[in-house]
Amino acid sequence: MFKKLRNRFLILNMSITSIVMAIAFAAIYIISNNNINSEISKKLNPQVGMQTVMMGTESPDSTEDNKPKTLNRRVSPDYSDSFIIRVDERGKILEIDSPFDMNDETYKKAADIAWTNKNISSTITLEGRQWRYAISRMEKQVIQENGRSYTVAEDGYQIIFLNVTMYKQTLFHLLTTLLSVGFIMLFVLFIISLYFANRSIKPVAEAWERQKQFVADASHELKTPLSIINANYDVLLENKEETIKSQMKWLDYIKIGTDRMTKLINDMLSLAKMEDIRFPVQKVPFNVSDAVNDVISSMEAVMADKEIMLSRSIEPDVIVKSDPERVRQVITILFDNAVKYTEKNGRIDISLKKSKRQATFSIKNSGKGISKQDLPKIFDRFYRVDSSRSHETGSYGLGLSIAKTVIERLGGGIYADSAENEYTTFTFTLSIN
Repeated sequence: MFKKLRNRFLILNMSITSIVMAIAFAAIYIISNNNINSEISKKLNPQVGMQTVMMGTESPDSTEDNKPKTLNRRVSPDYSDSFIIRVDERGKILEIDSPFDMNDETYKKAADIAWTNKNISSTITLEGRQWRYAISRMEKQVIQENGRSYTVAEDGYQIIFLNVTMYKQTLFHLLTTLLSVGFIMLFVLFIISLYFANRSIKPVAEAWERQKQFVADASHELKTPLSIINANYDVLLENKEETIKSQMKWLDYIKIGTDRMTKLINDMLSLAKMEDIRFPVQKVPFNVSDAVNDVISSMEAVMADKEIMLSRSIEPDVIVKSDPERVRQVITILFDNAVKYTEKNGRIDISLKKSKRQATFSIKNSGKGISKQDLPKIFDRFYRVDSSRSHETGSYGLGLSIAKTVIERLGGGIYADSAENEYTTFTFTLSIN
């Protein structure tokens, strides 16, 4: 189940990432392609091959029927990646203006292809290089002696060929780079996403396992009081003629079973409420010092029965903003736990101190202590260090879980420290404000 959930997270994350990357890389490629095409179109501008004619200057050897002709000076482009072929109305070559050393057949082939497809500006291949061409009517710019100029259309056309091999290679290299980077990034993102998907699922899986364990433990704990009730009920049925007074022993056993079950159910409900984030937590200023003293007073009889020596260091009037009832519940749980596990003639030390930001409550009892391997588990639900004494003490292993849940919901922290056969200390902190 959790593997399927992890895979769904992974697929969703990779799908969104892939779409975003594809859009970004496509945008980069399209923008680059448009920029290159714009540059090619600019270089294919027919103004590049325009002739310039100077009015009033006669060509010394260009006369026809003894009439003077203007000097025709052709201007080559200011870049070396293009050439121009001028043709007449039928596509016959009139002249070639080219910096490239190509044979006449190549130029004729280029002119024939371009003239045949003159309505389409496409790419052709000549001598291993790619060329883009554009056809336009020939024009000349006439400059008069007074410096004024104007453009005159001539008979014939000019075909401008631009070497676009480097542009095509640039786009191809850009495409291969984007694809390579994309696949590498997707692989890296897959590894990272898998790692974080596993980390995200881990708390859910652990919570699910804890929930299953909680149900199993609760069912197991409820079996004991239910068995007691059922067994004693059967005994009562076998002695229907007896008086209630004579059957008090069995009724007392039933009462013990119902009391244990009631305590267990109440503890489970209390824990469930505190773990529900929707459950409101009341926070008001109250005196923690008074709460500690009240709990001590309520436990004096039990301590006297076990002849426990109590040492207290309680700073007066420690005010915190929290839930008074819940804080008293935690103090009672910790105090009750200390009394249960303190040996006869043992010792309990209680302290309450205030700093600038928080109040610290600590309770230390002598006794068997808690082993290092058990210490990290003592706040787990239904966990008991000494399971053999659980029925004697009436403990179900929920008290410390409730205390931890309450303190964490109130924004504090709780931890334990212990040395085997010496002592155990529980400490919790609460923010003053």
